[in-house]
Amino acid sequence: MLDTLLQPNFGIYILGNAVSLIGTWTQRIAAGWLVWELTGSPAWLGVIAFADLFPAVVIAPFAGVAADRWSRLRVMRLAQALGAVFAGLLALLYFAGLVDIWTLLAMTLALGVVDSFVQPFRLAVVSALVERESLTSAVAIKSVTFNLARFVGPAVAGIIIATVGVGWAFAVNALSFLALLAALMVVRELRPPLPRPPAQGLFAEAAAGLRYALRTPGLAVVLGLLSATCLFARPVVELLPGWAGRIFGGDATNLAALTSAIGVGAVAGGVWLAGRPSAQGLVRIMILCCYGLVASLLAFAVAPGMLVALPLMAVTGFFLITSAISTQTLIQLNVEDRMRGRVLSVYAMIIKGGPAVGALVMGFAATAAGLRWPLVAAMALLALATIAAHQGRRRMEVQLETATDLRGEGA
Repeated sequence: MLDTLLQPNFGIYILGNAVSLIGTWTQRIAAGWLVWELTGSPAWLGVIAFADLFPAVVIAPFAGVAADRWSRLRVMRLAQALGAVFAGLLALLYFAGLVDIWTLLAMTLALGVVDSFVQPFRLAVVSALVERESLTSAVAIKSVTFNLARFVGPAVAGIIIATVGVGWAFAVNALSFLALLAALMVVRELRPPLPRPPAQGLFAEAAAGLRYALRTPGLAVVLGLLSATCLFARPVVELLPGWAGRIFGGDATNLAALTSAIGVGAVAGGVWLAGRPSAQGLVRIMILCCYGLVASLLAFAVAPGMLVALPLMAVTGFFLITSAISTQTLIQLNVEDRMRGRVLSVYAMIIKGGPAVGALVMGFAATAAGLRWPLVAAMALLALATIAAHQGRRRMEVQLETATDLRGEGA
């Protein structure tokens, strides 16, 4: 891990990214709590999460094509600047007393569109900032950074909301975009994409990335299980304001504690995986983590209070991130550089679109049946998907874990 962090381009990028992500999580907690204060509705929590995450389903495939052709750093710089503008505008509107649920929905959608377009660029640029033998560690470190921010950001949000109000949380996010923008002005890609126009049309190039992902031996099952995890397990994170406010009778501090607990567990999972020397065992880890998610979230569904819920959220965070890192590492190790952006756009589409759809459905279901029963039903479906994937574990191990070199020189 230390050797990877000491590679100058990657180390600078991770530092800027960490600050930016803390701002992102600060805003997410503030926005979620503001939605709950404005509406008290799980359905609206689902709608806001949908606006934040679902644009990736439409945008990511085409952004993946661009990530294989355009300068990743230039696009990321532009995205950071736009994000700072939108987050700053939201803060100004709040201070002016002009933010209602519809304004918040519109601004969340705008930020979601920017983030959805740049996501494949962020995923693809990691492999170009480190030496190839450091890629597994780099993916895990990036995930650890994300989840450290998931721990720190909510804590910052809880303090800000309790002391100076929601609007300042939005302002902190606007400023945090500038930290990553500064880092992106300094770093350079070791292996930038070839700046040539697409050989086919945009839709054909995007479709080619999806076909490549589905036809690469073993990846289809991995992506299918990732889809089930994102659709059935991840939405609980988006609906945590409802759990904190309605089920546990708390406030924004309780919400920050639950989200931070997820971050603590996720950091532990990321650090553990970052020290692994190879891809051996990742398929087994991915499947075992899905079983673990079923168990931890079923227990969370019947948790009587915060004392039980907090450690369960930490365990859930461990399983969520360990599964996600295993999946992304297997993808990174089994695709060619020329297809990397497009295949990772499929990953981005799932990692964003699954929670968006799941949170929307579970939010409306929770409005009718309460928060507990929809989560129990979702865990039953995730258990079935995990059992199905488990049947092909041996074959996936042979197909995905035996690659000794990154397929970065493929034509």
